[in-house]
Parts: sequence; structure tokens; C-alpha cells
Amino acid sequence: MHASPTRHGLASDTEFLDAPRAAELVGRTGVVACIRAIAQAIEADFIRWNDFDKTARTAAHSAHGVIELMPVADTRPGGSYAFKYVNGHPSNPERGLPTVMAFGALADVDTGLPVFLGELTLTTALRTAAASAVAARRLARPDSRSMALIGNGSQAEFQALAFFGLLGVRELRLYDTDPAATRKLVRNLAPYLQQGLRCVPCASAREAVRGAGIVTTATADKTRAAIVLEDMLEPGMHLNAVGGDCPGKTELAPEVLRAGTVFVEYEPQTRIEGEVQQMPADFPVTELWRVLAGAAPGRTSAAQVTVFDSVGFALEDYAALRTMRALGQAAGLLERIALVPTLADPKNLYAQLHPWLAPGPPGAAEPTPHAPALQHEAA
Repeated sequence: MHASPTRHGLASDTEFLDAPRAAELVGRTGVVACIRAIAQAIEADFIRWNDFDKTARTAAHSAHGVIELMPVADTRPGGSYAFKYVNGHPSNPERGLPTVMAFGALADVDTGLPVFLGELTLTTALRTAAASAVAARRLARPDSRSMALIGNGSQAEFQALAFFGLLGVRELRLYDTDPAATRKLVRNLAPYLQQGLRCVPCASAREAVRGAGIVTTATADKTRAAIVLEDMLEPGMHLNAVGGDCPGKTELAPEVLRAGTVFVEYEPQTRIEGEVQQMPADFPVTELWRVLAGAAPGRTSAAQVTVFDSVGFALEDYAALRTMRALGQAAGLLERIALVPTLADPKNLYAQLHPWLAPGPPGAAEPTPHAPALQHEAA
């Protein structure tokens, strides 16, 4: 679907990337290359943290999951506003639906015009893995070559390839309560086995963690879990906790947090949704942007235990949206859609109805409508 150009080149000029074209774009570009590009954008945007108008996401919780809106705006002249709609429903696979589904948009701050609309289901997986890699480059030991990956669902391949491609991890120690998930992960990573990646399925989280320099937890259950316990920690370990991302959902025992140095994306949001929701309000954390900008230290010794308490933040989605838009433009994969009306007189919104209204003198009776009856949900 292509919109017609306007004399100002603005209205009806929203670029669009749907799910099939996003998959084509990532396939043609390469998964690792996409993660690397998004990681570079995340780091660049986090370094200029104070240029952004930020807020914690708003969430609507239900018995089965959560639906969230995540906004952020670049306050510099010519900046962009971004938002993401995203859900998290762990039982969705039983209904034939993904656990996480998302879309988002970029808009021009100066005019409010939406300039890009895109899927963010696949892109969220890429950006979460990219953010993990950005953090681990500053927080994990540089010589870490083995990673435990606990939770082998939809996020697992992207985490695996981020650490393989961007940090040099060569051994993945895999565990999931569902062995089929681990088998799926190993199948999907098969092309990388010839490039030096080794997958080691394990019988428990404890076995997976043993000897790993990096531990990634990416589980989906909305429950207060303690997947990693204090006695599973080893000196110098980096924990990349990405599964705990809403109130009542955790993956690390409180003692693990006390034993390590904890880094977060946006403290006001993480206090509510992250692993540190278990801790007192004055429990010390460091926002990652301060490490990237050189305002705070990251890892300070080889023996230090570090924790990246990642819940996902809107600035990462801003970086991902602008990256996917640029990649899509370069690949010629973006459509243009008429998301906003084209008006000869911007103050005459009613005029767009003229082609569809029955002709007649002013004040003539309108034809009897034939709109379908609406079904109203029960209160």
C-alpha cells in the first residue's frame, strides 16, 4: 500500500515495516549484524541520557499477563518521540500466540507527525539481546567464554547470538524446565556450531551455572522465583537477569543481589518491576548509562559479582526503532501508509468525507445509515 505524495511531503508519509518484512530484513542483514547495529544505537543513546524525556512504562495487569505502553522523547531540536505497545502473557503459546507481541512508532517531536510505524515483536527480542550485550561488555569479565542460558524460549536464540557474536562466548550451558525448548534452541543454533559455538544441555539450573562466567536468566513465568541461589555464585560471575520484568516476577534470590553489584536501566522503573523489587527502597543500584558515560565504574575487579537487572526500557526501543527504520530504508523494504489524512486545508478535516457523502443541497437529509450493530462487552 503506497500513499500519494503531498505538496509538503508530510501527511500520508508514514513509513511502515510489518512483521514479514522485518523478518526478511533481519534474515538479509544477519541476526548478529542487526543486534550489533542496535547495540551501537543503544550505547550512543544511553550516553546522551539527559537529552531524553523519560518515564516508567504504564502497565495494565490481568490474571493472565500484562499490557504495557513505553514512551520516550528526544528533547533536542528535530528530535523524535517513540512509544512501544507490548504484552507479556506466558500462557499464550497454549493458544497459538507468542508470549510477547509488540509494535511501536517514531514521531517528529516538532510536529507530532508519525514518521515510522513498525512491528516490535521480533525487534524487541533483538533489542533485549543487544542491551544485554551492551551491559556485559562493561560488567562481565573480558575473558568470559562460557555462558549459562536458563530459559530456552523465544528470547534464547537472540541472547545466545548476542553473546556469541559480540562478546566471544563459545560455550552455552542450557537449561529449561521444558526439554523441548532446549532441543528447539539447539536446532536453531546448529549453523553456528561450525563457527565454534558449543551447546551443552544441562539437567538443572545448578548444573548449567557451574563454571559459567556469565549467567543469563530468561524465563517467562509470572511468579516470584529463585532460579539462581547464592550458593550457585562463583567469583567474577556476571548475571544477566532479563526475565524478571514486572511486579511479582523475579528470577534471583535476594541473597544473590546482596552478594553482587547491581546495575539497572532506569531506576524508578526497575524498583517496581526488576529483581530489586525484593529489596529495600535504599538498596544501592547504578544506572547503566552512568557506566557508559564514564560517570560511574562498571566491573572493578576480576572477582566481583555483577548483576544486570534488565527489565527493558523505552530508550532501548527508541534505538531499535531508529535502527530498523534505517536498515529498512537501505534495503528498500519499507512501505508508505496513509496513517494521517492529506488535507488541502489543514483546518478542514470534514472535507475528506466529501467524496463519500451523497450529493445534495446544504441541509439535505443524509441517507439512512447501514452501520452494523455493535457488540458491547459485558461490564
